[in-house]
Amino acid sequence: MNSTASHPLDLAQLDALTGGAFTAPTSGERAARVRDWLATEPSAELMQAVFKELSVKDKGAARPLRERLDELRRAKAQEALAAQWAERARALLAAPRFSIADALAWQRDAARAGAPLSREPLTGLRAALAERIKAVEDLQNQVMVLREASVLLAQRIEILSTRSWKDAQAAAPVLREDVARWLAQVEALRQQPDWSVMDPKYAPMLDAAQSQLQIVWDAFTAALAQAEAAAADPSVAPPPVPVWAAEIRAARGESIEAPDAERHRPKADPAERQARREAALAAVVPLLERLEREVAEGHGKASAGVAAALREAFKTHARHLEAAIESRVHAALAAAGELEGWARWRADQIREELIQKAQALVDGEHAPQGRKLQEALRALREQWKATDQSGVPNHALWKRFDEACTAAHARVEAWLEQVRAEAAAHRAERLALIDEVKAWTEAQAQQTPPDWKAQIRALAQFAERWRKAGHLSEKAFAELQPLWKAAIGEAGAALAKAQEESLQRRQALIQEAQALAQEPVLRVDAVRSLQQRWQAEAQAVPLDRRAEQKLWEAFRKPIDEAFARKGSERARVEQSLSERDRAVIEAARALEAANASGDAQRIRAAMAALEAAVRGGSTARTAAAPAGAPLAQVLEEKQPNAGEKSAPDATKTEVSEPAEASGSASTTPAKPVVAVRGDDRPGARRSAPESRAGAGAEGLRGRGRDGGAASAGGGRREARPTFGRGSEPERAPRLGDAAFRAQREALEHAEATLRRLAAQAHGEALTQLLHAWEVRDPQALPGAQALGRAVSAGVRAAWVKALGAPPSGDAAEALLRLEIAAEVPTPAAQLDARRALQLKLLTRRHDPAPAETWPLDVATVLASAWNAEAAQRLQSALKVLLRRG
Repeated sequence: MNSTASHPLDLAQLDALTGGAFTAPTSGERAARVRDWLATEPSAELMQAVFKELSVKDKGAARPLRERLDELRRAKAQEALAAQWAERARALLAAPRFSIADALAWQRDAARAGAPLSREPLTGLRAALAERIKAVEDLQNQVMVLREASVLLAQRIEILSTRSWKDAQAAAPVLREDVARWLAQVEALRQQPDWSVMDPKYAPMLDAAQSQLQIVWDAFTAALAQAEAAAADPSVAPPPVPVWAAEIRAARGESIEAPDAERHRPKADPAERQARREAALAAVVPLLERLEREVAEGHGKASAGVAAALREAFKTHARHLEAAIESRVHAALAAAGELEGWARWRADQIREELIQKAQALVDGEHAPQGRKLQEALRALREQWKATDQSGVPNHALWKRFDEACTAAHARVEAWLEQVRAEAAAHRAERLALIDEVKAWTEAQAQQTPPDWKAQIRALAQFAERWRKAGHLSEKAFAELQPLWKAAIGEAGAALAKAQEESLQRRQALIQEAQALAQEPVLRVDAVRSLQQRWQAEAQAVPLDRRAEQKLWEAFRKPIDEAFARKGSERARVEQSLSERDRAVIEAARALEAANASGDAQRIRAAMAALEAAVRGGSTARTAAAPAGAPLAQVLEEKQPNAGEKSAPDATKTEVSEPAEASGSASTTPAKPVVAVRGDDRPGARRSAPESRAGAGAEGLRGRGRDGGAASAGGGRREARPTFGRGSEPERAPRLGDAAFRAQREALEHAEATLRRLAAQAHGEALTQLLHAWEVRDPQALPGAQALGRAVSAGVRAAWVKALGAPPSGDAAEALLRLEIAAEVPTPAAQLDARRALQLKLLTRRHDPAPAETWPLDVATVLASAWNAEAAQRLQSALKVLLRRG
């Protein structure tokens, strides 16, 4: 019953469906039954049908349904919003021309629309847009940097033109490298993938800078080459650079004078000529420059009057002007004459273009939005004003232009209202955040004990929220920023004080560590206590990661140096090993090599060699020990801390007693032992029974490093008198610390390797047995040696006979007996049968137990037909039974 549209349900069916929510006597029971029904995750259609009927009868009981339906609607709305804004973001990223403004507007509009920006895929798309914006902005910044660099290079070249040409010649190689490097950087920027999506104004700026620098550089190199040629050959004309030309003429010995044509002219009064010339220039040049400027700007109305004034001034002072000034005057007057004819037409043409641009701001597909639209309107109005100033106004065109600008400005007004609303919302959000920080500060002041880590996270979250609280004007931000700093400073005051106190305590711990490291004997227990105090302090009050790391390094340095000194002392002690210690260490190394080879026979031989090396220190004890004693009776029991040689707790250096000479054993009987110290090695077993210390050949398990037997408490015990039994046998010399640890670790590794090899061999044999049963091939059955001591030749013969015959019989009871014998779990489907079989076995007290008849049960299973479940159960049982044997 998943649909109610085609098959509407009546109240009885809905009541049965909801567990009696409609017929419950009280509202609380109805609400409880509704919540229980909602826990079964019904469909939205069923919930809508139940809510429609129940809300009429009891709105309180229907409240959980309404909340669940609202949640579903919100989830669907969120999914739809996420899909919509994700599609827009992908379109922005895939657009051939990326727009930074559109990307920023996407994030703002998505947040305003309530899109789930904190969930995927919007989170990833938001990060991708931010990365793309950053890449484009970085590229634009690099363009501006290169533009400024080109200006500086041009200034360097210009400065060189005012100095000696030899200085320019010396600076030319470095300048050439700088120009080449600048050009290479420009080319690298143009190869960037975001070059095409950059703001259009940046590329022309860089092109103009490159062309300007190239012109200056080409002129400089040409002038420098001409200067070098002129310096080498007097027939070559000097360069056009005045300073360089004067220097070259001075080097040639030429006088710097006017040309011959000027020398032969009739001499006039220089002062009078200069005065007339200055008067002519003062009268003509200002008018000429003004006319050129008016013509260039297209101001035909203003250029007419200026042109008339220039003609009068030129008629009066023409004979006192240079040829260059005359040519400029003629060109300017000609241009002004042309401009007067078509100034009106040109002004109207410019106005038509401005009207089209204003209309495109309203009706265009790619019309700018927001601030760009406002700036575009302002620029169009400024251009219209400049056009009116240069020509006769046109009121008809002005009316059309003003209407288009007014229509576009309506959108600007809407945008300004939106900006003001956003600014008010951002201001309210920041004020609410400041109040929240103050409330949080008051709540934290009452918390005992304070959670500093949680406070650090909360302060970081507050700072992040403040950064992302939206844009404000400079005035509003300057008003709120002091309030925020005061609130956040008060919130972090307790944390800053605690961190300062923690810093002082850690400095004190560092001083304690330095003092402890300078002591002649390093106390490991004190070091451990000091480290525990440091860890407790670090966990209680967290600091900045870098500062905390520096403090930890300062704390650890003296302790590491002290342990290094102790290790070097131990190394010096280990260098003075006896012959017996060296033999034990070499045998231990040989055993480690055998462990690495994975050969069981080689490992056993190496273990026997190590045993002989350990016993080689005393002829009397070697004779007392049985020749065929197993290795487990002559080795020390493994300790859990045997391998922790580098831990701080195991760094205590023990001074070895002088070893007895191994070449000649003393024939003098040993002195009676009054009291023997127990084994005090780190990790040594101190609870060994006294029985291991007797029986002549106690080996190494019950013996301490000083040759005495360890007591049960690891303390001292009185030696028993001999009472006529003769003197005690000679004790083996004490092994050094390095030799003792080496032989103990090598033996532990060897035993572990042998166990692993035995397990591997056992697993392979068991796999071969199951394969032989599956294919019913007696030849594939592994040998008795591979199966282990639990399988005799007769048992294997019975298994071969079972595999050689055709499948027959039922193996269910045999498998149960095997699982009982191996004490392994039985499949759930066979638990009842196992319990019945156990009850049956309890009634047959004189029958052999399953642990005694398991080989026959295996033969019964092998005689039956193979199946995967039975093979798995047989394998689980044989894993245990074969190992027991």
